[in-house]
Amino acid sequence: MAFEASELTLDKNGKIYHLGIGPNDLAETIILVGDQNRVDLVGEFFDEVTFKVQNREFCSITGKYNGKPISCVSTGIGTDNVDIVLTEIDAVFNIDLEKRVEKENKVSLDFVRIGTCGALQADIKPGSHIISKYAVGIDGMANFYQIDYSDDESGAMNHFTKATNWGENLNRPYIKRSSDRLRDLLKEGMEEGITTTSNGFYGPQGRAIRIPLANPDFKENLRKFEWDGARATNLEMETSAIYTLGSALGHESVTCCLVLANRYSNEFMPDYKEQMKSLVKTVLDRLTK
Repeated sequence: MAFEASELTLDKNGKIYHLGIGPNDLAETIILVGDQNRVDLVGEFFDEVTFKVQNREFCSITGKYNGKPISCVSTGIGTDNVDIVLTEIDAVFNIDLEKRVEKENKVSLDFVRIGTCGALQADIKPGSHIISKYAVGIDGMANFYQIDYSDDESGAMNHFTKATNWGENLNRPYIKRSSDRLRDLLKEGMEEGITTTSNGFYGPQGRAIRIPLANPDFKENLRKFEWDGARATNLEMETSAIYTLGSALGHESVTCCLVLANRYSNEFMPDYKEQMKSLVKTVLDRLTK
C-alpha cells in the first residue's frame, strides 16, 4: 500500500519534506547533533564534504573521514524534532519516494549523537564525557507508537517508576538500551550511564526560575536510579527518541555527551568549543579505526 501525500510529505523537488534530502545524499553512518552550527564543526574534520543542504534548523552534510563515508545531521532541540529527523532519514533509505512504498531490502543505519548535557552525580565534572547505556524518556513521544521492549527494558521501566516515586500526573516513562556494538566501540574513557531525556530545559529538568516546580524532588529521585550496573548520570533532550525510534526502524544508536553543567554542585562551563572539538575527533577516530 502506498503512503499518502499527506502522510509521507515531499517537497516540490521530490525530496523528503523537512530535511530536504533524497536517496544517496546521506551515508549509512550518521552523526546527529542538536545545534545546526555544530554540523560545520564536524565537517571541518572531514577529508572532503561532498553534499550539504539546509532547511530550517535541519542541516545535513556528507563527506569522508579516514576514507569512510559519514554524514552529519542537525536535529534541533527535543524529541519532537528527533521524530522528524529519524523518520525522514529512514524514509530516504527504506522507502521508494517515487512509488511511495517500502523497499523490500531494508538498510540498517548507525546513528551517533554527539551532544551536551547536565550531570546528575557529584563526581562527574563539567568537561567529562558520558556515553548512554540506557535512555529514559520522560517526554511521552514513544507512547504514540507501538514499540517492542525487551524484558530488560521493561524491568528497567518498572524499577524506574518505583525508585523515583514517579507521579501519575507525568508522562509514562519509557526506556531503551543503546547499541552494544556502537557503545563498545566508543566508550573508552567515558562515563557509562543512564541518560534521562526531558521534554524541556527548565521545569522538566528540575530548574525553577519564576514558576515553582510541581515535583521539587525530581533531581534527587533521579540520582538514586540504577539499573544493570549503571547509574543515572545525566539529563538532556534527545537520546530516548533516537534509541527508541532507531531500534523500532531497525537501526543502531548511541549517544556521547559533553558535560556542560553539574546539577549537584551547580558548576557550569559556558565556553566549551575546544572540548567539543576533542569529543568530535574522538568519536570520528573510533568510528573509522
